[in-house]
Amino acid sequence: MRGPMDGELAPDATSGGAMRRRPAAIAAATLIAIVLALSAIGTANAAPRGKPNQIQYEYVPPKNPAHQPIHDQMKQGRALENLQELLSPLRLPYPLMLKVAGCDGVANAWYENEVITVCYELLAEIQKNAPKQDLPIGISRADTMLGPALDVFLHETGHAVFHMLEIPVLGREEDAADQFSAYLMLRLGKDDARRMILGSAYSYNLQMPQGPHVTVPLNAFSDEHSLPAQRAFNVLCIAYGADKKLFADVVEKDYLPKKRAEGCAYEYEDLTFAMTKLIGPHIDKRIAAKFHEVWTRTISARRARLARQSDTLDVKPDPVGTGGKP
Repeated sequence: MRGPMDGELAPDATSGGAMRRRPAAIAAATLIAIVLALSAIGTANAAPRGKPNQIQYEYVPPKNPAHQPIHDQMKQGRALENLQELLSPLRLPYPLMLKVAGCDGVANAWYENEVITVCYELLAEIQKNAPKQDLPIGISRADTMLGPALDVFLHETGHAVFHMLEIPVLGREEDAADQFSAYLMLRLGKDDARRMILGSAYSYNLQMPQGPHVTVPLNAFSDEHSLPAQRAFNVLCIAYGADKKLFADVVEKDYLPKKRAEGCAYEYEDLTFAMTKLIGPHIDKRIAAKFHEVWTRTISARRARLARQSDTLDVKPDPVGTGGKP
């Protein structure tokens, strides 16, 4: 403890210690002022209240004439309109744009500044990689296109939701976006959920060399995304954890290793808790009740249309055969 310095006043013994209390009073007043100022700033910068029906869409004319059929098929099938309706229950503070566009030869998709862009090049790649025939596991060739395409849009929607709603993400955001997508697909009716999940897993599996032992470049492990095989196993695990009966054959046929399957129920419970706690408050329950009705009304027609177009699509043989794993 130091004594009063030159120029400072010592406490007055006759003041009852009033001057000793004054610095504390000043400090308290200052603290209150700071708190009020921060509160005002927080109020001024608070995000606008979210509301449903914030999804917009745009079919950008393709730059490459080869992509015109994809543009026309999506527009005729009202693909983005259907997605708009499916995502309408989300309460967002700003409009979110869904856009398909040409990307100068790059097969990609991304979210940035309230816009989701999916490249025609990526959709063309999905079509090209579809098998020539339906798969023995019970999904059609059309599902191997619909599942991955839906997964791409829902994955990027996950990024948008995390950003626009300021949802905290513990872990890699790319993995969280994959989980967001899988969880929403599992909200479909059982038959469509199975078809979309297996179609999505099939697409991931095609991106990896086949066989029990694979070799990949070392820098592949540095990517912000998990490896394609990991993403396939992850989505199958979430699905099996959600419904062991519906996805029983995924484990029986060793598409998902039994050792991993043992903990999938817990993984799905963790995901459900996070989605319910963090995303649930931003869902309009009344609109969401129509979710299954919307999907059922549109997906059968879309699947049939793709089946009719299969003979005209530029496809390559299934690299793992018609018995290839999803």
